[in-house]
Amino acid sequence: MTSNLKVHPFEEVAKHNHKGDCWIIVSGKVYDVTPFLDDHPGGDEVLLTATGKDATDDFEDVGHSDSARELMIKYLVGEVDSSTLPSKGQYKPPPKVSSQPNQNPGTLVKILQFVVPLLILGIAFALRYFAKKE
Repeated sequence: MTSNLKVHPFEEVAKHNHKGDCWIIVSGKVYDVTPFLDDHPGGDEVLLTATGKDATDDFEDVGHSDSARELMIKYLVGEVDSSTLPSKGQYKPPPKVSSQPNQNPGTLVKILQFVVPLLILGIAFALRYFAKKE
């Protein structure tokens, strides 16, 4: 069966990335899931976000049932040419932002939370003191 399947370059598969024409790649095989979009239990958005990349990890992470795997057979349109797959980039975490700028406003707020009530209390005592003199 594998030898009769058409081999599609990744660029061709990636063009099929919208609701009217949706292809995904799972385990090196290409599936036209367009007719299944409305029936997918997770909704069509799940399948649409799996286009334009190798969705094998996404598919396996969900833990699909055996019946779901059998259902895939009717949507099989070929295999992807593995030499055209983009290399998986290594994950690079976002750069850490220095915590110093964030501490200064927090420290200022804490100081103001302490000083402002003291000022109000001082003003109240001063008004009371001057009001008694007159």
